[in-house]
Amino acid sequence: MMERSTAVIFVLLILCICRTLGQTCEGNCGVKFDLCSCHSTCMSLEYCCTDYKEYCVEVFPYSGSILGGTDFIVLKASFNKSSEIICRFNHNINTVGYVDENSRGHCISPLLYETGWVPLHISSDNGTTFSRVGAWLSVHTGKLAAQFKATMVNSTKWQYYGTADVGGTLKMTWNTSLVSAERVNIELWGYSETGKPYSDNWQGEWEYLYSLAKDQPNSGSFSFLPKPAENGFSSWELGSLRISPSNYPDGMWNVQAVWTEDHALAWHLEEKFRQNSTVWALEKCLAWDQLENQLPNFLSEIIDCPCTLAQARADTGRFHTDYGCDIEKGSVCTYHPGSVHCVRAIQASPRYAAGQQCCYDSTGAQVLTADSIGGSTPDRAHDWGSPPYKKPPRIPGESHWVYDVLSFYYCCLWSDNCNYYFKHRPSSDCRSYQSPSSAVVFGDPHFITFDGVSYSFNGNGEYTLVTSAKKRLTIQGRTEPVNILGTTIKATKLTAVAMKETPSDVIEVRLVSGHNGLEVLQNQKTLSFSEQSWMDLHGVFVFSPASTNVTVMFPSGAGVEVRLREGTMTTTVLLPEEFKDSTLGLLGKMNGDAKDDLTLSNGQLVLNLTNPEEVFSFGASWAISNNSALFTYDSNYLLDTYYYVPRHDHTFVPVFSVPESPDDPLANQASEICSGEGSQFCRYDILVGRSPSMGNATKVSFQSHISLVEDLKRVISCGWLSPPKNGKKKGTTYVQGAKVQLSCDDGYTLKGSAERICQENGQWSGDDSNCVVSSNFAGIVAGSVIGAVALIVIITTIILHSRKQKRKDARSEEAVTCEAL
Repeated sequence: MMERSTAVIFVLLILCICRTLGQTCEGNCGVKFDLCSCHSTCMSLEYCCTDYKEYCVEVFPYSGSILGGTDFIVLKASFNKSSEIICRFNHNINTVGYVDENSRGHCISPLLYETGWVPLHISSDNGTTFSRVGAWLSVHTGKLAAQFKATMVNSTKWQYYGTADVGGTLKMTWNTSLVSAERVNIELWGYSETGKPYSDNWQGEWEYLYSLAKDQPNSGSFSFLPKPAENGFSSWELGSLRISPSNYPDGMWNVQAVWTEDHALAWHLEEKFRQNSTVWALEKCLAWDQLENQLPNFLSEIIDCPCTLAQARADTGRFHTDYGCDIEKGSVCTYHPGSVHCVRAIQASPRYAAGQQCCYDSTGAQVLTADSIGGSTPDRAHDWGSPPYKKPPRIPGESHWVYDVLSFYYCCLWSDNCNYYFKHRPSSDCRSYQSPSSAVVFGDPHFITFDGVSYSFNGNGEYTLVTSAKKRLTIQGRTEPVNILGTTIKATKLTAVAMKETPSDVIEVRLVSGHNGLEVLQNQKTLSFSEQSWMDLHGVFVFSPASTNVTVMFPSGAGVEVRLREGTMTTTVLLPEEFKDSTLGLLGKMNGDAKDDLTLSNGQLVLNLTNPEEVFSFGASWAISNNSALFTYDSNYLLDTYYYVPRHDHTFVPVFSVPESPDDPLANQASEICSGEGSQFCRYDILVGRSPSMGNATKVSFQSHISLVEDLKRVISCGWLSPPKNGKKKGTTYVQGAKVQLSCDDGYTLKGSAERICQENGQWSGDDSNCVVSSNFAGIVAGSVIGAVALIVIITTIILHSRKQKRKDARSEEAVTCEAL
């Protein structure tokens, strides 16, 4: 008790000294002083400067729509009733905040043109000083949870409104708590892009258009009968409806509000559209076709699609589920009928910021636009935008709508002229697609390298899993001894992974206390995924749909998956072909040669892979240093165990081989659980780690890796096969072994192969197929022609003979007349 009191007094004394010496967090967030700290790690180390929470603030909620309008609270900081709050986002966008009845400060998020974490500075003196610092997460409207946006009831009706047989009232609903006002206005905002594409004056802008209703009760529901917009507003074809308090002037920026998703404004288009939507849309489609002919070709720089659905879902470093067509959510694929799942390339193309979308049918085959309106389509503008955002074509969502979605409405959904659309947005097949290579760490811990070498390394410390100087990627792993019911076992397990691809943020994924969840840190600060599962960070994306599941994606296409199973971390690394011959570390050299995978940091090779001591020395050689460490040391335990001592614990000697004792009470369970390939890893974790559940988790992780490798195997594609002219084909799968049957329309005969098979060499079997006029049909035609000619000759002969006879008769009559005279 005396020791605890002494410690408390010491901490208070230190904090008092800090304040006295001017070591304040005002203007110093992220700084570590000698006696106290304003860095985020000071919270767990318990040596924050006294005013840390006052100036290095957190907010709730921490995220909201890119369109703005979210009211959030500034936590922990104190405000006076007289405080005049101004909130500054991204150093240049101000919104007016307020102080509530509980003296809590509030900010209103602004309309932004970017996603991800945006710097936040808060003033309580009407903008004279901005002493409080935090961050705000701006979220793409498509990724925002449904409860945080207004819902267009029957959204299909909204976007087809005015076309044949689509009319009547439209309805929208919203959560009334998102707008703290008794009465609201329903406003329409439009989005447009101006200036020459790909020039410096290319700009995107949201603009207030008009109000559908004013001073309406905030009932959470609004219905209206649309009519064509007046005063030229019907020229706006893309926009969103905003519900905001009615006490603000019309169209006032950056007020508390809730928005619908951005959508095609079919319901307010001009009367001409309603009179004949097909003709109206065709004119727009043809104008877009002409525009596309003038714009640069972006198709050559986008990544090719995976050949199969299995590949697409396995390549998590480069592709991610398209929220508009998700097999996990019922495959509601509005823009891709016939598909069950689509993915998008995570990274936009380097020069034109273009995107790639790949769609698949229920058989797992890629759907191509040459066969179906629901096929895979490339995008001139990536739907999710791309850094540095803010200007077209990199503005999240909206640039994609302008150049890729509205045109789909013109050519495909509002008229039947998809041929124009697919001329500029053809599916890329998968003939050039190359699967990534995968490696994994799991269990106690066991390793399978990129080239398939499997081994165990039970070192205690921090080590390099992968390093690539060529791609400037580093992935490090931390291990610690296994502890079962308070007893330390002579084996270790992975407890944290830290990674960085210069110049990205440092991302760390580690086990939380109790080992029942995963914690994600960005530059040593904990990230919360309670509101959003996807985060756009600096030079990296992170996806965490559950506390046991994290995926990290880098611009190079490298992906890191971390899964928590029975208190152990399974870490899978996926690297694209560009990393070949450039990796070192515990996961080996990625070059297709298994013999050199276990190379020490000094370049020496492990000569005997069956010698556990030699393998152990290999692993120990990859211990990191303080200078190269990416990990966060935010507890005395981590400082004492890793930071202040050599990174590899030479005093820890693990059990190298599995003890085989029939008297072991776990022997029977090990035999029951562990079988087949990889059973040695499972047995080690049960008989050495003393945990059947860990052994079972190891078995699951091993089998998952084998399945992943199988899914990522190269698939041979022969490319799209066209039907013959005046004929048709049966079959739309074009990978090795696929069969396509060809036939001709009536009156035509097939020349060439009636069935073609995709071969191992990537070529179609048989000969090119053509449909020619049938021989019997030609005879019929020839006979008909001859008969027609004969008939014409006969009729002509009769007519000529008749005329001749008439002339002869006339002459006879003349002769008789003459004789009579």
